[in-house]
Amino acid sequence: MNDYLPPSEPEVSRDEWRQRIEEARRRAKEAARERRAHPELYKPAPEDPDVVATERLLRDDSLQRGDIVTTKKGMFVYQGRSDQPRRDQDFVPVNPKSLR
Repeated sequence: MNDYLPPSEPEVSRDEWRQRIEEARRRAKEAARERRAHPELYKPAPEDPDVVATERLLRDDSLQRGDIVTTKKGMFVYQGRSDQPRRDQDFVPVNPKSLR
């Protein structure tokens, strides 16, 4: 009795097993050939640095109300609450003229 196959499935013959292995090898070689022929299709999508920075800022648990953050789009004051999830609306633009 084979402990690795469910009882409902018949045991695979040695030839069938070898055939499955050869088919898997053929598919792997074909996939490797395709990848070499068209590497541009397999490049990871570049992460948008602005999106990454925004996500990092929204997850920053160290932010406290009144903290100022600087981004590519300018300076913002964090007006959110520490007991609530961060939202884009929690960051209010700083008017540079009001700082003088």
